[in-house]
Amino acid sequence: IRQKHVISCRKLRNALELKGRKMMMRLLTIVALLASRAAGFTSPAFVTQAARAGSSMGMSAVAEAPSGQELKIRNIAVIAHVDHGKTTLVDALIRQSGVFRDDAQANEAGERVMDNEDQEKERGITILAKNLAVMRDGYKINIMDTPGHADFGGEVERVLNMCDGVLLVVDSVEGPKPQTRFVLDKALQKGMKALVVVNKIDRPSARPEYVVDKVFDLFCELGATDEQTDFKVVYASGLQGTAGEEPDNLDKDLGPLFDAVIEGIDAPTVEKPEPENLQALISNIDFDAFKGKMGIARITNGVVKAGQAVALAHPDKPKRTGRLNNLFVFDNLGKKEVDQAEAGEIIMFSGLDNVEIGDTLVTNENAGANAADPLPPIAVETPTVRMTIGVNKSPLAG
Repeated sequence: IRQKHVISCRKLRNALELKGRKMMMRLLTIVALLASRAAGFTSPAFVTQAARAGSSMGMSAVAEAPSGQELKIRNIAVIAHVDHGKTTLVDALIRQSGVFRDDAQANEAGERVMDNEDQEKERGITILAKNLAVMRDGYKINIMDTPGHADFGGEVERVLNMCDGVLLVVDSVEGPKPQTRFVLDKALQKGMKALVVVNKIDRPSARPEYVVDKVFDLFCELGATDEQTDFKVVYASGLQGTAGEEPDNLDKDLGPLFDAVIEGIDAPTVEKPEPENLQALISNIDFDAFKGKMGIARITNGVVKAGQAVALAHPDKPKRTGRLNNLFVFDNLGKKEVDQAEAGEIIMFSGLDNVEIGDTLVTNENAGANAADPLPPIAVETPTVRMTIGVNKSPLAG
């Protein structure tokens, strides 16, 4: 009992310190904004930050940010330990986003729509990361469903390069498991915010308070920042398609989860929107029987157009030039061909048969005179399996 009391006091102290620091930062931001206005200086990005700080404190004295400053895009990855209900939850999100025309089409698609590979259907697991996009209240949400097995951790690491935040799905009974720790650590290292989803809350043996405490401890152990540790929690049942902010008060749909994604996950940050500053890191590849090898990337800066002269740049490889044939963005369960795509969007393109994961797509117009530098290539953690090969000394050898 004494040990539990000490742990609870430590958690309470950390929470109070975190809230105090956040409150002080918001006050300082608002004061600095008022001072800058008095001096006749305003910055759109600074105004946006101060407006959010003021609104979160219930203050109306701060003017709202100018319209059009925030991209109405959210790029998220769904990460979790195996069998914690990622794909089932994504299925529920799809069905409640108007992807299917009617119930007949939804029933025809079946369960676990994203697990469409033969091995995935046979084994009932997710092996490859998948992209999809849904619309909600005028926001486009690019969702990446990831595998939960440790054998496919490289898929998760690559996908995280296309995201701005993650949905950390945790079983309401088991709590955080080894793969939960691995994928969360990778997300925190990239500075991402995590929205914690306590899934399978409808189970009779659910213990949500215990699970949230364990998740909080995991964040602290992994060295999360104060902002990352102040995560939002949503309780959900992917099987029933319900969610809520309290475990015993769920809505009839996943509306609270959609709202939490829009409000809690940051919009893409664009530093250089000019077309000549095009930078798009290739995080995955696909193959089409008619279009050939296709690259999947998230546009970090600039604009890309179909038919544009581009180059594949890599710090350790010579630059390879070419021209894009087809340009796609993800739309529902498929993809939609577009003429151009801007920074913050996730794209798929064809026309470059020598594209590889880790390359950076840059412009090659004017012979690449104004092309941007390549982004740091993707670094995937080396396997942890160790093998010792020796002579068979068994008496049954031979």
